[in-house]
Amino acid sequence: MARLLKGVVIAAAFSSLAACASLGGGREASLRPPVVTDPAPIVSGTMRPYQIRGRWYRPAEQPNYDEVGLASWYGAQHNGRPTSTGERFDMNALTAAHKTLPLPSLVEVTNRANGRRVILRVNDRGPFVDSRIIDLSRAAAEELGLLSQGVGEVRVRYVGRAPRTGGGTPMRRAEAAAPSRPTPYVQPATPTAPVISEASAYWVQAGAFSDRRAAIRIADRLGDQASVQDIRRDGQPLFRVIVGPWPDANAAEQARQAVIARGFGDALLISGG
Repeated sequence: MARLLKGVVIAAAFSSLAACASLGGGREASLRPPVVTDPAPIVSGTMRPYQIRGRWYRPAEQPNYDEVGLASWYGAQHNGRPTSTGERFDMNALTAAHKTLPLPSLVEVTNRANGRRVILRVNDRGPFVDSRIIDLSRAAAEELGLLSQGVGEVRVRYVGRAPRTGGGTPMRRAEAAAPSRPTPYVQPATPTAPVISEASAYWVQAGAFSDRRAAIRIADRLGDQASVQDIRRDGQPLFRVIVGPWPDANAAEQARQAVIARGFGDALLISGG
């Protein structure tokens, strides 16, 4: 296999996430939502009906909003860009995008797979993909345990108006037994290509691109297990974005479906055998 051009992206440190949370303190914050005594005004321009890809969305105050659906996340490719409220998107802050809730507001998001729960500041519109109900910042995805898989089922509950700044708060983490001899992850000085020549190894190919920079941006979007592979087709350089590996076809197929849900409908399974 050709040498990978992109190494594993290391997730942001938990301490930096805590620094981004303006209310509630540390990771063992109260199970109660934060009390907002000086709410930010709703940005009036974000409450007008709008149309995306032929579909109309009608934002409204929804005090009883409580919905289950898929969450995705967005990171470096949007970092620093203005959100719908005019705030700058910070991928390391606990924020989110929603199609119709007031901006800015607070929501409680629960990962239904592991029970992790977090309060997020909603300051942007999206995601405009069928079946997805909320788009998370990178920090929010990491807090909920969704960073590597990209898409997961969540419950979203409207909490209320957001403070003038901040509002993101870790609320609860899933309980897990600590290993007797934990082995810390050590990043290699020079990233090395995983071995995929064994028949038991599977990868997902999200796509192949002639532009290396475009391939790297897509790999960043897909998370920690994505990398870029330099190959040649008909004598021309090509940059393939792959995600994995997984030890069996069932796990790889689940990952492929997650990649498809992120907008890569031509994602393929690749066997190392």
